[in-house]
Amino acid sequence: MYLEEIINDLQLESDKVECKSRLNRDDVVGWLKSIAGFANASGGDFYIGVEDKTNRLIGFERTEADNERNYFNNQVNEHLIPRPKMKIFFVRYEMKGHERFIIRIQIPESVVRPVILKYKNIPSIYMRRDGFTNGATYEEIIDMSVKSKNTQYDILDSDRKYEAGDFNTLREFYASHNDGKVLTEKALRSMGFYNEAGTLANGALLFADDYQEKKTEVQCSVFSGFNKGSERIVTINRFCGNIISAINYMMEFVIQRMNHSLIKLGESRKNVDAYPRRALFEGVINAVAHRDYFLDGTQIQVDMFRNRLEISSPGGFYRGEKLGKTYDLSGIISKRRNELISAVLVSCNVMEAAGTGFDKIIEEYREADETHRPYIYSSSDHFTLTLPDLTYEEGIAESNIPILTFVPVPNGTDYDGKVLAFCYFLAHKASEIAEYLEISDSTYFRKQILQNLVQNGYLEADKVSRAVYYRTNPDMVLLN
Repeated sequence: MYLEEIINDLQLESDKVECKSRLNRDDVVGWLKSIAGFANASGGDFYIGVEDKTNRLIGFERTEADNERNYFNNQVNEHLIPRPKMKIFFVRYEMKGHERFIIRIQIPESVVRPVILKYKNIPSIYMRRDGFTNGATYEEIIDMSVKSKNTQYDILDSDRKYEAGDFNTLREFYASHNDGKVLTEKALRSMGFYNEAGTLANGALLFADDYQEKKTEVQCSVFSGFNKGSERIVTINRFCGNIISAINYMMEFVIQRMNHSLIKLGESRKNVDAYPRRALFEGVINAVAHRDYFLDGTQIQVDMFRNRLEISSPGGFYRGEKLGKTYDLSGIISKRRNELISAVLVSCNVMEAAGTGFDKIIEEYREADETHRPYIYSSSDHFTLTLPDLTYEEGIAESNIPILTFVPVPNGTDYDGKVLAFCYFLAHKASEIAEYLEISDSTYFRKQILQNLVQNGYLEADKVSRAVYYRTNPDMVLLN
Protein backbone atom coordinates (compact mmCIF):
# COMPACT_ATOMS: atom_id res chain seq x y z
CA MET A 1 0.00 0.00 0.00
CA TYR A 2 1.03 3.59 -0.58
CA LEU A 3 0.57 6.84 1.31
CA GLU A 4 -1.81 8.35 -1.24
CA GLU A 5 -4.24 5.48 -0.63
CA ILE A 6 -4.92 6.51 2.97
CA ILE A 7 -4.31 10.30 2.92
CA ASN A 8 -7.02 12.02 0.91
CA ASP A 9 -5.46 15.49 0.75
CA LEU A 10 -1.94 14.33 -0.13
CA GLN A 11 -0.20 16.32 -2.86
CA LEU A 12 2.53 14.06 -4.19
CA GLU A 13 4.42 16.77 -6.02
CA SER A 14 4.37 19.16 -3.09
CA ASP A 15 7.63 20.32 -1.54
CA LYS A 16 5.83 20.33 1.79
CA VAL A 17 5.90 16.56 2.31
CA GLU A 18 8.72 14.43 3.69
CA CYS A 19 8.67 10.75 4.63
CA LYS A 20 10.86 8.56 6.82
CA SER A 21 10.59 4.79 7.31
CA ARG A 22 11.97 5.15 10.82
CA LEU A 23 13.63 7.92 12.80
CA ASN A 24 17.38 7.45 12.52
CA ARG A 25 18.83 7.28 16.05
CA ASP A 26 22.37 7.66 14.68
CA ASP A 27 21.61 10.81 12.65
CA VAL A 28 19.14 12.83 14.68
CA VAL A 29 20.10 16.09 12.95
CA GLY A 30 19.28 14.51 9.57
CA TRP A 31 15.55 14.52 10.30
CA LEU A 32 15.31 17.22 12.98
CA LYS A 33 16.52 19.77 10.45
CA SER A 34 13.47 18.94 8.31
CA ILE A 35 11.14 19.83 11.18
CA ALA A 36 13.02 23.09 11.79
CA GLY A 37 13.10 23.82 8.05
CA PHE A 38 9.32 23.40 7.69
CA ALA A 39 8.72 25.62 10.75
CA ASN A 40 11.03 28.32 9.38
CA ALA A 41 9.38 28.20 5.94
CA SER A 42 5.65 27.90 5.25
CA GLY A 43 5.06 24.61 7.03
CA GLY A 44 4.64 21.04 5.84
CA ASP A 45 3.76 17.41 6.65
CA PHE A 46 6.28 14.91 8.02
CA TYR A 47 5.38 11.19 7.91
CA ILE A 48 7.04 8.41 9.89
CA GLY A 49 6.50 4.83 8.80
CA VAL A 50 6.50 5.67 5.11
CA GLU A 51 9.33 4.83 2.71
CA ASP A 52 11.03 7.88 1.25
CA LYS A 53 10.72 8.52 -2.51
CA THR A 54 8.31 5.61 -3.14
CA ASN A 55 5.76 6.57 -0.42
CA ARG A 56 5.26 2.84 0.31
CA LEU A 57 3.75 2.19 3.75
CA ILE A 58 6.04 0.48 6.24
CA GLY A 59 3.96 1.25 9.30
CA PHE A 60 4.09 0.25 12.97
CA GLU A 61 2.22 -1.85 15.44
CA ARG A 62 0.45 0.28 18.05
CA THR A 63 3.17 -0.07 20.70
CA GLU A 64 5.91 0.67 18.17
CA ALA A 65 4.04 3.77 17.00
CA ASP A 66 3.78 5.01 20.61
CA ASN A 67 7.51 4.53 21.13
CA GLU A 68 8.39 6.30 17.90
CA ARG A 69 6.14 9.26 18.73
CA ASN A 70 7.64 9.56 22.22
CA TYR A 71 11.16 9.48 20.81
CA PHE A 72 10.21 12.16 18.28
CA ASN A 73 8.77 14.40 21.01
CA ASN A 74 11.78 13.96 23.28
CA GLN A 75 14.26 14.90 20.56
CA VAL A 76 12.23 17.91 19.42
CA ASN A 77 11.89 19.15 23.00
CA GLU A 78 15.62 18.78 23.60
CA HIS A 79 17.03 20.22 20.39
CA LEU A 80 14.57 22.71 18.79
CA ILE A 81 14.28 26.22 20.27
CA PRO A 82 11.53 27.35 20.45
CA ARG A 83 9.56 24.14 20.01
CA PRO A 84 7.38 24.48 16.88
CA LYS A 85 3.62 24.18 17.30
CA MET A 86 2.76 20.80 15.76
CA LYS A 87 -0.15 18.38 15.51
CA ILE A 88 0.71 14.67 15.73
CA PHE A 89 -1.73 11.99 14.53
CA PHE A 90 -1.76 8.22 14.26
CA VAL A 91 -3.20 7.20 10.89
CA ARG A 92 -4.65 3.69 10.99
CA TYR A 93 -4.80 1.26 8.08
CA GLU A 94 -5.00 -2.51 7.59
CA MET A 95 -2.49 -4.75 5.87
CA LYS A 96 -3.40 -8.42 5.30
CA GLY A 97 -5.97 -8.23 8.08
CA HIS A 98 -3.56 -6.70 10.60
CA GLU A 99 -3.89 -3.24 12.13
CA ARG A 100 -1.00 -0.89 11.28
CA PHE A 101 -0.25 2.79 11.94
CA ILE A 102 1.81 5.57 10.46
CA ILE A 103 2.55 8.87 12.21
CA ARG A 104 1.57 12.15 10.57
CA ILE A 105 3.05 15.38 11.91
CA GLN A 106 1.59 18.66 10.66
CA ILE A 107 4.05 21.52 11.10
CA PRO A 108 2.73 25.06 10.50
CA GLU A 109 4.91 28.07 9.84
CA SER A 110 6.25 29.06 13.25
CA VAL A 111 4.97 32.28 14.78
CA VAL A 112 8.35 32.78 16.43
CA ARG A 113 11.29 32.42 14.05
CA PRO A 114 13.94 31.37 13.49
CA VAL A 115 13.50 27.95 15.05
CA ILE A 116 17.02 26.90 16.01
CA LEU A 117 18.34 23.35 16.00
CA LYS A 118 20.87 23.00 18.80
CA TYR A 119 22.83 19.74 18.85
CA LYS A 120 25.93 19.13 20.97
CA ASN A 121 25.80 22.84 21.87
CA ILE A 122 26.13 23.87 18.21
CA PRO A 123 23.18 26.00 16.99
CA SER A 124 22.04 25.80 13.36
CA ILE A 125 19.21 27.40 11.40
CA TYR A 126 17.58 25.54 8.49
CA MET A 127 15.14 26.51 5.75
CA ARG A 128 12.90 24.38 3.52
CA ARG A 129 13.13 25.24 -0.20
CA ASP A 130 11.97 23.36 -3.31
CA GLY A 131 11.61 20.04 -1.51
CA PHE A 132 15.02 20.21 0.19
CA THR A 133 16.20 21.40 3.62
CA ASN A 134 19.40 23.41 3.76
CA GLY A 135 21.07 25.95 5.99
CA ALA A 136 19.29 29.30 6.04
CA THR A 137 21.00 32.22 4.33
CA TYR A 138 21.91 35.41 6.16
CA GLU A 139 19.10 37.25 4.36
CA GLU A 140 16.56 34.57 5.33
CA ILE A 141 17.60 34.73 8.99
CA ILE A 142 17.22 38.52 9.02
CA ASP A 143 13.82 38.26 7.32
CA MET A 144 12.60 35.69 9.86
CA SER A 145 13.76 37.80 12.78
CA VAL A 146 12.11 40.96 11.44
CA LYS A 147 8.78 39.21 10.82
CA SER A 148 8.63 37.73 14.32
CA LYS A 149 10.20 40.60 16.31
CA ASN A 150 6.87 41.72 17.77
CA THR A 151 5.99 38.27 19.10
CA GLN A 152 6.15 37.76 22.83
CA TYR A 153 6.36 34.34 24.42
CA ASP A 154 3.74 34.95 27.07
CA ILE A 155 0.90 35.96 24.72
CA LEU A 156 1.15 32.89 22.48
CA ASP A 157 -1.41 30.11 23.00
CA SER A 158 -0.47 27.09 25.09
CA ASP A 159 -1.91 23.58 24.72
CA ARG A 160 -3.87 23.72 27.99
CA LYS A 161 -7.42 24.75 28.78
CA TYR A 162 -8.27 27.19 31.55
CA GLU A 163 -9.64 25.74 34.79
CA ALA A 164 -10.42 28.22 37.58
CA GLY A 165 -9.28 25.78 40.27
CA ASP A 166 -5.75 25.61 38.83
CA PHE A 167 -4.78 29.13 39.97
CA ASN A 168 -5.33 29.28 43.73
CA THR A 169 -1.77 30.49 44.44
CA LEU A 170 -2.28 33.45 42.10
CA ARG A 171 -5.66 34.29 43.64
CA GLU A 172 -4.21 34.24 47.16
CA PHE A 173 -1.31 36.44 46.06
CA TYR A 174 -3.72 38.89 44.41
CA ALA A 175 -5.93 39.06 47.52
CA SER A 176 -2.94 39.59 49.84
CA HIS A 177 -1.81 42.64 47.86
CA ASN A 178 -5.30 44.05 47.19
CA ASP A 179 -6.89 44.20 50.64
CA GLY A 180 -8.61 40.84 50.27
CA LYS A 181 -10.26 41.58 46.91
CA VAL A 182 -11.10 38.68 44.60
CA LEU A 183 -9.40 38.21 41.23
CA THR A 184 -12.35 37.94 38.86
CA GLU A 185 -12.79 35.91 35.68
CA LYS A 186 -13.57 39.15 33.86
CA ALA A 187 -10.21 40.62 34.89
CA LEU A 188 -8.31 37.53 33.73
CA ARG A 189 -10.13 37.44 30.41
CA SER A 190 -9.53 41.14 29.76
CA MET A 191 -5.78 40.62 30.28
CA GLY A 192 -5.71 37.83 27.69
CA PHE A 193 -5.15 35.12 30.31
CA TYR A 194 -7.15 32.76 28.09
CA ASN A 195 -8.90 33.13 24.74
CA GLU A 196 -12.51 32.66 23.64
CA ALA A 197 -11.94 28.93 23.24
CA GLY A 198 -10.72 28.72 26.83
CA THR A 199 -7.09 28.06 25.88
CA LEU A 200 -4.49 29.51 28.25
CA ALA A 201 -1.78 31.82 27.00
CA ASN A 202 1.80 30.68 27.62
CA GLY A 203 2.26 33.35 30.26
CA ALA A 204 -0.89 32.27 32.09
CA LEU A 205 0.37 28.69 32.23
CA LEU A 206 3.38 29.89 34.23
CA PHE A 207 1.01 30.93 37.04
CA ALA A 208 -0.70 27.49 37.34
CA ASP A 209 -0.47 25.85 40.77
CA ASP A 210 1.06 22.67 39.34
CA TYR A 211 3.60 24.31 37.03
CA GLN A 212 6.98 22.62 37.54
CA GLU A 213 8.84 23.09 34.24
CA LYS A 214 12.06 25.03 33.83
CA LYS A 215 10.75 28.22 32.23
CA THR A 216 10.53 29.71 35.72
CA GLU A 217 13.68 28.13 37.18
CA VAL A 218 15.68 30.18 39.67
CA GLN A 219 19.08 29.53 41.20
CA CYS A 220 19.97 31.10 44.55
CA SER A 221 23.54 31.03 45.84
CA VAL A 222 25.60 32.36 48.74
CA PHE A 223 29.35 32.99 48.29
CA SER A 224 31.78 33.45 51.15
CA GLY A 225 33.62 36.36 49.56
CA PHE A 226 33.43 38.94 46.78
CA ASN A 227 33.24 36.92 43.55
CA LYS A 228 32.24 33.56 42.14
CA GLY A 229 35.55 32.28 40.87
CA SER A 230 37.87 32.25 43.82
CA GLU A 231 35.47 32.06 46.75
CA ARG A 232 33.81 29.11 48.47
CA ILE A 233 30.14 28.48 47.66
CA VAL A 234 28.28 28.34 50.96
CA THR A 235 24.87 27.46 49.53
CA ILE A 236 23.42 26.82 46.08
CA ASN A 237 19.71 26.03 45.71
CA ARG A 238 17.53 25.58 42.63
CA PHE A 239 13.79 25.97 42.45
CA CYS A 240 11.13 25.29 39.80
CA GLY A 241 7.51 26.24 40.32
CA ASN A 242 4.90 28.76 39.25
CA ILE A 243 5.82 32.44 39.05
CA ILE A 244 4.27 33.37 42.40
CA SER A 245 6.06 30.52 44.17
CA ALA A 246 9.34 31.54 42.50
CA ILE A 247 8.92 35.13 43.73
CA ASN A 248 8.22 33.93 47.26
CA TYR A 249 11.15 31.50 47.15
CA MET A 250 13.65 34.18 46.14
CA MET A 251 12.38 36.58 48.79
CA GLU A 252 12.56 33.97 51.56
CA PHE A 253 16.01 32.78 50.48
CA VAL A 254 17.50 36.26 50.86
CA ILE A 255 15.54 37.31 53.95
CA GLN A 256 16.56 34.17 55.85
CA ARG A 257 20.26 34.69 55.08
CA MET A 258 20.87 38.43 55.01
CA ASN A 259 22.61 40.34 57.78
CA HIS A 260 21.04 42.85 60.19
CA SER A 261 22.92 45.60 62.00
CA LEU A 262 22.85 48.90 63.84
CA ILE A 263 24.61 51.39 61.57
CA LYS A 264 25.16 55.09 61.24
CA LEU A 265 23.31 56.81 58.40
CA GLY A 266 24.05 60.53 58.30
CA GLU A 267 23.45 61.92 61.81
CA SER A 268 21.34 59.04 63.06
CA ARG A 269 21.63 55.36 63.93
CA LYS A 270 19.04 52.71 63.33
CA ASN A 271 18.52 49.02 62.82
CA VAL A 272 18.73 48.10 59.17
CA ASP A 273 18.51 45.03 57.00
CA ALA A 274 21.35 44.30 54.62
CA TYR A 275 18.86 44.73 51.78
CA PRO A 276 15.75 46.88 52.27
CA ARG A 277 12.79 44.57 51.72
CA ARG A 278 10.96 46.87 49.36
CA ALA A 279 14.09 47.25 47.22
CA LEU A 280 14.61 43.49 47.27
CA PHE A 281 10.99 42.86 46.28
CA GLU A 282 11.18 45.36 43.41
CA GLY A 283 14.35 43.69 42.16
CA VAL A 284 12.78 40.23 42.22
CA ILE A 285 9.57 41.41 40.51
CA ASN A 286 11.57 43.23 37.85
CA ALA A 287 13.63 40.10 37.11
CA VAL A 288 10.49 37.96 36.74
CA ALA A 289 8.57 40.49 34.64
CA HIS A 290 11.36 41.19 32.16
CA ARG A 291 12.85 37.70 31.88
CA ASP A 292 13.18 36.29 28.36
CA TYR A 293 11.05 33.14 28.57
CA PHE A 294 12.07 32.07 25.06
CA LEU A 295 15.55 31.23 26.42
CA ASP A 296 15.57 27.60 27.52
CA GLY A 297 18.27 26.24 29.81
CA THR A 298 18.58 29.53 31.70
CA GLN A 299 17.46 30.74 35.10
CA ILE A 300 17.11 33.85 37.20
CA GLN A 301 20.18 33.96 39.45
CA VAL A 302 20.18 35.42 42.94
CA ASP A 303 23.77 35.61 44.19
CA MET A 304 24.65 36.80 47.69
CA PHE A 305 28.22 37.98 48.20
CA ARG A 306 29.96 39.40 51.23
CA ASN A 307 29.19 43.00 50.22
CA ARG A 308 26.27 42.82 47.79
CA LEU A 309 23.33 40.97 46.27
CA GLU A 310 23.08 40.41 42.51
CA ILE A 311 19.80 39.55 40.77
CA SER A 312 20.38 38.51 37.16
CA SER A 313 17.61 37.76 34.67
CA PRO A 314 17.97 36.03 31.28
CA GLY A 315 17.70 38.41 28.33
CA GLY A 316 18.98 41.96 27.96
CA PHE A 317 16.63 44.91 28.23
CA TYR A 318 13.83 44.31 25.75
CA ARG A 319 14.56 46.28 22.55
CA GLY A 320 16.85 48.48 24.57
CA GLU A 321 20.52 49.28 24.50
CA LYS A 322 23.17 47.41 26.39
CA LEU A 323 24.09 49.19 29.57
CA GLY A 324 27.43 49.50 31.24
CA LYS A 325 27.43 49.95 34.99
CA THR A 326 24.97 52.76 35.74
CA TYR A 327 23.68 54.23 38.99
CA ASP A 328 20.99 56.30 37.26
CA LEU A 329 18.22 53.75 37.78
CA SER A 330 15.45 56.30 37.39
CA GLY A 331 16.72 57.12 33.90
CA ILE A 332 16.33 53.56 32.63
CA ILE A 333 13.35 53.02 30.35
CA SER A 334 12.76 49.40 29.39
CA LYS A 335 9.96 48.26 27.12
CA ARG A 336 7.95 45.31 28.35
CA ARG A 337 9.08 41.93 27.07
CA ASN A 338 6.07 40.10 28.60
CA GLU A 339 2.80 41.99 28.32
CA LEU A 340 0.59 39.37 29.96
CA ILE A 341 2.91 38.55 32.85
CA SER A 342 3.42 42.26 33.50
CA ALA A 343 -0.35 42.87 33.35
CA VAL A 344 -0.97 40.15 35.93
CA LEU A 345 1.69 41.56 38.26
CA VAL A 346 0.29 45.09 37.84
CA SER A 347 -3.19 43.81 38.70
CA CYS A 348 -1.70 42.15 41.80
CA ASN A 349 -0.45 45.61 42.81
CA VAL A 350 3.21 44.52 42.94
CA MET A 351 4.42 46.20 39.77
CA GLU A 352 4.15 49.74 38.42
CA ALA A 353 1.77 50.19 35.47
CA ALA A 354 4.47 52.32 33.86
CA GLY A 355 8.22 52.22 34.37
CA THR A 356 10.48 49.66 36.03
CA GLY A 357 9.89 50.34 39.72
CA PHE A 358 13.54 51.34 40.16
CA ASP A 359 12.46 54.61 41.79
CA LYS A 360 11.42 52.64 44.86
CA ILE A 361 14.86 51.07 45.05
CA ILE A 362 16.49 54.52 44.88
CA GLU A 363 14.18 55.73 47.65
CA GLU A 364 15.19 52.84 49.92
CA TYR A 365 18.89 53.68 49.43
CA ARG A 366 18.50 57.48 49.57
CA GLU A 367 20.49 57.83 52.84
CA ALA A 368 23.32 55.52 51.77
CA ASP A 369 26.78 56.83 50.87
CA GLU A 370 28.51 56.54 47.49
CA THR A 371 29.85 53.04 48.16
CA HIS A 372 26.34 51.76 48.93
CA ARG A 373 24.52 52.91 45.81
CA PRO A 374 22.60 50.26 43.81
CA TYR A 375 23.37 49.95 40.12
CA ILE A 376 22.41 47.94 37.06
CA TYR A 377 24.12 46.73 33.90
CA SER A 378 23.04 44.61 30.94
CA SER A 379 24.44 42.66 28.02
CA SER A 380 22.74 41.00 25.06
CA ASP A 381 21.78 37.92 27.08
CA HIS A 382 21.11 39.11 30.65
CA PHE A 383 20.67 42.11 32.90
CA THR A 384 21.81 42.38 36.51
CA LEU A 385 20.64 44.55 39.39
CA THR A 386 23.17 44.95 42.22
CA LEU A 387 22.01 45.89 45.73
CA PRO A 388 24.86 46.80 48.14
CA ASP A 389 24.77 45.25 51.61
CA LEU A 390 23.97 48.18 53.93
CA THR A 391 25.51 46.33 56.89
CA TYR A 392 28.89 45.98 55.17
CA GLU A 393 30.72 49.17 56.12
CA GLU A 394 33.12 49.34 53.19
CA GLY A 395 30.36 49.02 50.63
CA ILE A 396 31.21 47.98 47.09
CA ALA A 397 34.75 49.10 46.48
CA GLU A 398 36.51 48.69 43.18
CA SER A 399 39.28 46.87 45.09
CA ASN A 400 37.35 43.61 44.73
CA ILE A 401 39.23 42.69 41.56
CA PRO A 402 39.55 39.01 40.57
CA ILE A 403 42.81 37.19 39.92
CA LEU A 404 43.01 35.92 36.34
CA THR A 405 45.24 33.59 34.37
CA PHE A 406 45.51 33.94 30.59
CA VAL A 407 47.76 33.24 27.63
CA PRO A 408 49.94 36.31 26.99
CA VAL A 409 48.36 38.73 24.52
CA PRO A 410 50.20 39.16 21.19
CA ASN A 411 51.96 42.54 21.22
CA GLY A 412 50.66 42.96 24.76
CA THR A 413 51.67 45.35 27.52
CA ASP A 414 52.25 45.19 31.25
CA TYR A 415 48.76 46.63 31.76
CA ASP A 416 46.86 43.75 30.12
CA GLY A 417 46.28 41.75 33.31
CA LYS A 418 45.00 44.75 35.26
CA VAL A 419 42.65 45.77 32.44
CA LEU A 420 41.19 42.26 32.08
CA ALA A 421 40.71 41.90 35.84
CA PHE A 422 39.11 45.35 36.17
CA CYS A 423 36.65 44.63 33.33
CA TYR A 424 35.86 41.02 34.27
CA PHE A 425 32.74 41.56 36.39
CA LEU A 426 31.65 44.94 35.05
CA ALA A 427 32.06 46.75 31.75
CA HIS A 428 33.92 50.07 31.90
CA LYS A 429 34.57 53.06 29.67
CA ALA A 430 38.09 53.83 28.48
CA SER A 431 38.32 56.83 30.81
CA GLU A 432 37.38 54.67 33.82
CA ILE A 433 39.99 52.07 32.91
CA ALA A 434 42.68 54.74 32.48
CA GLU A 435 41.79 56.23 35.85
CA TYR A 436 42.02 52.79 37.49
CA LEU A 437 45.44 52.22 35.88
CA GLU A 438 46.50 55.73 36.94
CA ILE A 439 47.61 56.64 33.42
CA SER A 440 46.36 59.26 30.97
CA ASP A 441 43.48 58.49 28.62
CA SER A 442 45.74 58.89 25.58
CA THR A 443 45.72 57.70 21.99
CA TYR A 444 48.49 55.26 22.88
CA PHE A 445 46.38 53.84 25.73
CA ARG A 446 43.32 53.36 23.52
CA LYS A 447 45.14 51.90 20.50
CA GLN A 448 48.09 49.97 21.91
CA ILE A 449 46.38 48.62 25.02
CA LEU A 450 42.57 48.55 24.65
CA GLN A 451 42.33 48.07 20.89
CA ASN A 452 45.02 45.40 20.92
CA LEU A 453 43.06 43.46 23.55
CA VAL A 454 39.88 43.81 21.48
CA GLN A 455 41.54 42.71 18.24
CA ASN A 456 42.95 39.60 19.93
CA GLY A 457 39.60 38.67 21.46
CA TYR A 458 40.44 39.35 25.12
CA LEU A 459 38.14 42.35 25.44
CA GLU A 460 34.66 42.86 24.02
CA ALA A 461 33.65 46.40 23.07
CA ASP A 462 29.97 47.41 23.18
CA LYS A 463 28.74 50.84 22.17
CA VAL A 464 26.13 52.36 24.47
CA SER A 465 24.78 55.64 23.08
CA ARG A 466 28.03 57.51 22.32
CA ALA A 467 30.22 55.68 24.81
CA VAL A 468 32.11 52.43 24.31
CA TYR A 469 32.19 49.96 27.21
CA TYR A 470 34.82 47.24 27.50
CA ARG A 471 34.20 43.87 29.11
CA THR A 472 36.57 40.92 29.44
CA ASN A 473 35.80 37.90 27.27
CA PRO A 474 35.47 35.09 29.87
CA ASP A 475 36.40 32.48 27.28
CA MET A 476 39.90 33.92 27.01
CA VAL A 477 40.82 33.97 30.69
CA LEU A 478 40.73 31.63 33.68
CA LEU A 479 39.31 32.87 36.97
CA ASN A 480 41.55 31.67 39.79
